[in-house]
Amino acid sequence: MEKRKLVVIIGPTAVGKTKLSIDLAHRLNGEVISGDSMQIYKNMDIGTAKINEDEMNGIPHHLIDIKNPDEDYSVAEFQATVRPLIEDITNKGKTPMIVGGTGLYIQSVLYDYQFTENPSDPEFRSRLEKELMEKGELALHQILEEIDPEAASKIHPNNSRRVIRALEIYHCTNKTMSEYISSQEQELLYDVALIGLTMDREVLYDRINQRVDLMVNQGLIEEVKQLYNQGIRNTQAIQAIGYKELYDYFDGKITYTDAIQLLKQNSRRYAKRQLTWFRNKMDVKWFDMTPPIKHDKMVDEIFTYIAGKLQD
Repeated sequence: MEKRKLVVIIGPTAVGKTKLSIDLAHRLNGEVISGDSMQIYKNMDIGTAKINEDEMNGIPHHLIDIKNPDEDYSVAEFQATVRPLIEDITNKGKTPMIVGGTGLYIQSVLYDYQFTENPSDPEFRSRLEKELMEKGELALHQILEEIDPEAASKIHPNNSRRVIRALEIYHCTNKTMSEYISSQEQELLYDVALIGLTMDREVLYDRINQRVDLMVNQGLIEEVKQLYNQGIRNTQAIQAIGYKELYDYFDGKITYTDAIQLLKQNSRRYAKRQLTWFRNKMDVKWFDMTPPIKHDKMVDEIFTYIAGKLQD
């Protein structure tokens, strides 16, 4: 059976994915599926750099504002939601485009990962549940941090069910959750044009710092304070960069100045991790967005690549 055609645009935070994806979507008659694990949350707009209606410029977007900040969301749920969306968009005669920076989520859609068949060890799980009762959630999360920092950064200590699941996968396979999913890789399920946007590291870091300052001017502090005042705590959403740092400030653990500096530092580190992950895990065609590259010229270049890659 002929594979569905799919455009994927990935890259680190602040590299310019949003504007470029909109311009390409107009040329490709596309609809955008968000590949960002935090833009799914309602009332978390500024800190996630969520696209607004004006920026969408008439392009339909999916998987934005579909969860409340006190709800969890998983890579398996993302996979189960996105694949039917790709079918629906294709059946309308349009081009499905996944745009975002959450690599594991995107990878789970492109390859035939089987989340329902993950290895298990009920006896080991029972031992962890007993340890949870005796030592508490933080102790288990610290074990996960040591063996799989990537998973630990995405799973809140209070989400003991997911912490135990990640530890169980490692126990059964001797692989982290990310490594285990990657090890299932077979052929791509789609005819994919996989576009990666990159930029000179120092220029990118400067853009990230400027973006944080802009977020603060746009009302980031007030946005996070509203969530804080609603008593939303210890959730997956509040672990997002831009939220956890300000929660520590509101809790009196750090100063306002330190919170903003930490937010910038964590954002820069996240961008570095994103680039490393994409380069190690995915077969990407990279395009350098470092100024003074002209935006329109880059749109032309990427459109030409996609047209050649996905031609009938």
